[in-house]
Amino acid sequence: MDSKLGTKALKGVLMIAYHYPPVQVSSGLQRTLSFSRYLPDSGWQPLVLTACESAYPTISNDQLQDIPVSLNVQRAFSLDTARHFSFKGRYFNWMALPDRWISWLPFAVIAGLRMIRQERPSVIWSTYPLATAHLIGWVLHRLTGLPWIADFRDSMVDDVFPSPGIRRRVYQWVEKKAVESCDLAVFTTPGAVELYKQRYPHLFYDKWHIIPNGYNEEIFQEVEQQSVQPNEVGSPLILIHSGVLYPSERDPVAFFQAIAELKAKGQLSAQRLCIVLRATGHDELYSPLLKDAGIDDVVKLAPGMPYREALSEMIQADGLLIFQASSCNHQIPAKLYEYFRARRPILAFTDKQGDTAKALLEAGIKTVVALDDKDAIKAEFMHFIYALEEGTGSVVSKEKIDQYSRRSASKKLGELLDRICCEGK
Repeated sequence: MDSKLGTKALKGVLMIAYHYPPVQVSSGLQRTLSFSRYLPDSGWQPLVLTACESAYPTISNDQLQDIPVSLNVQRAFSLDTARHFSFKGRYFNWMALPDRWISWLPFAVIAGLRMIRQERPSVIWSTYPLATAHLIGWVLHRLTGLPWIADFRDSMVDDVFPSPGIRRRVYQWVEKKAVESCDLAVFTTPGAVELYKQRYPHLFYDKWHIIPNGYNEEIFQEVEQQSVQPNEVGSPLILIHSGVLYPSERDPVAFFQAIAELKAKGQLSAQRLCIVLRATGHDELYSPLLKDAGIDDVVKLAPGMPYREALSEMIQADGLLIFQASSCNHQIPAKLYEYFRARRPILAFTDKQGDTAKALLEAGIKTVVALDDKDAIKAEFMHFIYALEEGTGSVVSKEKIDQYSRRSASKKLGELLDRICCEGK
């Protein structure tokens, strides 16, 4: 819903984000979309600068309804190097540095300058995971002198990403420019903040801030008001993983092996359990693995679906699964907070020392096991199944859920925007 505050009294913030409806991706786009909905409640009027539809590999109109009617959204021209400039699937590396949407840069800068001249925002905000978005923010910041918040979410560069080579060097250059030029740098987890404090020790500690991801209460309430079909008595338990399963960062191979051994011992069957991996983004890799392991009747690969349908599926599931490698200990999948709000039992395959595990433990969820430990997965998985069958699976309390609402996150961003304006006077 739109804010009740009059837009004429609000200060403006130019928000640069590649991921914005109608792009069809996992829960990552919800961060910018929610900020653009709720920032007016904190006295700020968003102006969204995003990419045109041709830049997106897939689109869906299901969340266009969530964009406030009064919102100024400018879609600058952009193409995808891999889809528009490749020949037989190949293209020169320099055409995709720092990423495949570098063509967005000149058109977005022109559109951004026009928006700044016409709307006179007080602050620029740009958001990763597209490095080009931070380049646009940096250029507009340099050209206009407006203060700039760089929303990194996760780290741009870590031990395994990007892989060694020119792309990694370009990412490091963009990251350094953004970190040293922006007025504030925002991340989603404590681990990411600590990583950057150590990486850039010469910068003031008050530059770094945390705004976690979250869930949208209004959309959850809307989904819950619709008819929800309970699972039939005697039907298999339904476990859901919703979203991309990266082969390196969320490798499910040890999980597949554990399921195969449990099935071979007669502890699991398609009559007892159905595991749905929704929109993995890598079905072509996982499909033969499931077939070779003989578990493609238990573990199902399913295509993406509209956002509200995905939330409904979470709510109706018997249990929810999270995968996160130890190399991503400073990250928390955005979907975790939607899992919290769905109030279904959660089983996490992740390092107990990482931020994902810490967020689960703080929320009262103790079903956490290492992603690559097959034997530990087997034991914890069966405990999880028994608890689901007995109705004793743990869920997050309402009191803990409330702190992760998107409205709460937008309020925190509003406070940072106010701080920048006060410091700039």
